[in-house]
Amino acid sequence: MSRAKGPFRPGAVALVLLVGAASFLLLLYAMAHGLDGSSERDGRAHAKSPGLDGYSGFVNLLENSGHAVSLNFSEGNLDDYGLLVLTPRFDADGEELAEIIERRRYTGPTMLVLPKWIAMPIPDSVPVEAEPGWVLLAHAMPPPWFDALDIGEGAELAIGETGGFSGLGYEGTLPDGTNAMALVETGDSTIEPLVVDSEGDMLAGALYADGDAWPLVIVFEPDLVNNWGMADETRARLADALVHEASEDADLDITFDMTLPGLAKTQNLLTLAFTPPFLAATLCLILAALLVAWRAFQRFGPPFAEASAMAQGKRQLAMNGAALLARLKRWHLLGAPYAALVARRIASRLSLREPEGEARERAIDNALTRTDYQGESFGHWANLLRQARKPADILRASRALRSIERTLTP
Repeated sequence: MSRAKGPFRPGAVALVLLVGAASFLLLLYAMAHGLDGSSERDGRAHAKSPGLDGYSGFVNLLENSGHAVSLNFSEGNLDDYGLLVLTPRFDADGEELAEIIERRRYTGPTMLVLPKWIAMPIPDSVPVEAEPGWVLLAHAMPPPWFDALDIGEGAELAIGETGGFSGLGYEGTLPDGTNAMALVETGDSTIEPLVVDSEGDMLAGALYADGDAWPLVIVFEPDLVNNWGMADETRARLADALVHEASEDADLDITFDMTLPGLAKTQNLLTLAFTPPFLAATLCLILAALLVAWRAFQRFGPPFAEASAMAQGKRQLAMNGAALLARLKRWHLLGAPYAALVARRIASRLSLREPEGEARERAIDNALTRTDYQGESFGHWANLLRQARKPADILRASRALRSIERTLTP
């Protein structure tokens, strides 16, 4: 068998395969996790936003306080156990929000932070080296869907001036005392105040339910917990106290919802493939693919040239015939043909014209007599070879004939 030299170096091919496989796996991972190049620092008010109206500072505060904090990008996980922090936008669906809150009453506590600020990207005319996600707060207004929450008949939100806040053992001032949003009328609502302003209006409150239901904490004034609010230590401590009040001092995981701010990510087969428990099967498939690639690389290069099923040539033909006779044990079939073959060769070399058989053998013996040959005649050994039945007798007679041939045809 032979093997031609391959046109490429195995090391170069291995490097190409590894880079291609790694790139493909990274592409699948990025597609599964929605890494499409878009930034979450888009200026909207959510848990990843670094703007004044964002809540990344609130998230960092809770993480540094020892809480287990996570972000939820799937609408299917809104009913998970733990404290859920909702930060809806102005264009949220109020009825959908009310349904989410009602559905969670027996699943886990909920903190609802109402939006207030109309924000816009910092224009180029402002002499500030703005980072991605920074915003300029234009003006404040209550969310249009507040009535859909059904807090209570006659409950009313308003924005006005205030001198400060107090509640849960803390007192301080707001970042902007001229645009404080508060619940000025509770109506027939059973909401209990947690934080009030200097005028007695409610900046944060809680709806407690009887039985096993979890409370709902509503932060009417987002400046208590947003990035602008986290710039003050007192407001930061108050934000942590609101979390403890919502979770009833239980050690619960805290989840910030990212679907209502418009950052929901739909699940697909790729997402499930990189999510437990399906991640184990994905890793097994990757390992199987690597094993197949390794086996294929061991086969790298031109294939071996297959040898012929049967060797060619006179010598091989004789060997095949001998092997067949040895297998069948028909030794007696070799004597007569070989004797005739040797007689034919001698007659051809000596130019003897006698026909095959005893006449040709007598002519060969006469030729031996003229050479002073002292051994047994050609006819004698030819007759013994034709009568031989054992391999030893056949070999002895055939060698004698071959010796006579060499004597007559040097």
